[in-house]
Amino acid sequence: MEVGEPLGLGGAPGATRPHSSFARFWFADAVSNLGTFVSALALQLLLIETLHADQVAIGVVRSAQFLPYLLFGLVAGVVVDRVRRRPLLIGADVLCAALLGTVGFLALAGHLTVPVLAVLVFVVGSASMFFSAAHQSLLPAIVPPERLPRANARLSQTYSATQSLGPLVGGALVRLLTAPVAVLVDAASYAVSAATLATVRVEEPRPERAQRRHLWAELREGAAWVYRHATLGPYAVSLHLWFFGNGIVTTVLVYFATTELHLDALAVGFVLAATGVTGIVGAGLAPRLGVRFGTGRVVVAMEWANPAAYALLLLARPGPWALVWLLLANALFGLAMGVKDPLTMSHRNLVTPDRLRGRMNATIRSFNWGSIAIAAPLGGWLAASFGNRLAIGVGVLGLVASALWLWLSPYRHVTVDGERPPGARA
Repeated sequence: MEVGEPLGLGGAPGATRPHSSFARFWFADAVSNLGTFVSALALQLLLIETLHADQVAIGVVRSAQFLPYLLFGLVAGVVVDRVRRRPLLIGADVLCAALLGTVGFLALAGHLTVPVLAVLVFVVGSASMFFSAAHQSLLPAIVPPERLPRANARLSQTYSATQSLGPLVGGALVRLLTAPVAVLVDAASYAVSAATLATVRVEEPRPERAQRRHLWAELREGAAWVYRHATLGPYAVSLHLWFFGNGIVTTVLVYFATTELHLDALAVGFVLAATGVTGIVGAGLAPRLGVRFGTGRVVVAMEWANPAAYALLLLARPGPWALVWLLLANALFGLAMGVKDPLTMSHRNLVTPDRLRGRMNATIRSFNWGSIAIAAPLGGWLAASFGNRLAIGVGVLGLVASALWLWLSPYRHVTVDGERPPGARA
């Protein structure tokens, strides 16, 4: 879809204005993501500058945020497949707004501590976990299958845009108004998202009603669908490894940039924004690259770009070139993410029947984000014990393992409708 082209993405049968439903869904997603990227930087700077936390404490708080995915993630998938998804999204947004508002006000009052923050972000992570599973599973009810790749590309472009703007806004807010104010901005974004989602009109498929439904049977069915599938299985394992390696690097990155390379909050915001800028370009290229080369080959190529990008961080030294190396690393990383994300999201939702989408997305998401619950404290400990650079190097090795696993699997031959099969002549 070209920039400026009308949405025209269609929707579920019976929807009176399907383009309007997608536009509202899209707007809510954009506002929420913008706030999330503001507080992603603000929370780390709050820990470093306000609570004077070290790498280990940062790792513990990040672990608390993603631990719910390990503990309850699979159950979330079952819940999402049993209920209407739009009301669940609204409720999760409202809860996140209240909790992040509490974080901001406690910090402003001087009553926030690392343990209290860990507890609050654990509950935020729990709400976000249900939101993520429902959000990914609701989109196919709004957008018809033939428009799903373009819809995912548009959402990915917007995600990348907020990934770019959010850290800049967050860095500026921290520098001018303090980190707690930046967190309150995220709380407000969740409230706006909830209000917007309440106006979305979509005909969701009615959840299947069985006389007896067994939780463990449904969990096994969802997991079996993912890990026994010829292409979803290797893709999921590779993605888990990617999140583990990325989780180590991102736990250390802001601390590394501020304490070792001596960059201020605004400069760190520029570094993180580079990921979003190139991500927009990548998401715009994704549909055409998929059609030209096939989803599998494009995604595998982008996987190898990830460790190459973060390896550039190891070249940074204090001084005027420090910012340049970090910008290059994040720009390349963002381009790879922007290209692959819409393609992988479309493939995994298209090959999964609606009754399993909630469990499929929750299963993959649980182990993706749950791996950060392990990677974050490990990265913090490695950085505190052996140095930030060694921790980053371990994360790069995790990304190499992710790319290698996918490259050796059948996933590189994946195509979806409208794409050219590998080996086909132009």
